[in-house]
Amino acid sequence: ARASVREITGTTVSDTHALLSSGLIDSLSILTLIANIEERLGIRLKRAGLQPEDFDNIDLIVETVLRAQA
Repeated sequence: ARASVREITGTTVSDTHALLSSGLIDSLSILTLIANIEERLGIRLKRAGLQPEDFDNIDLIVETVLRAQA
């Protein structure tokens, strides 16, 4: 997740740094982030139930990926 966030934002952030609520990423960036994570990990995430808030920091992204793996 860290590498994907760094690739999208162009910066390194802490695991708890707010991404969406701080404006560092937007909703379009979340779609790019999901695609990037799926490609890197070789998985497909179930889209049902995913919310933008699930991607507000790296810790939440990791939890979301674990929960949403198909």
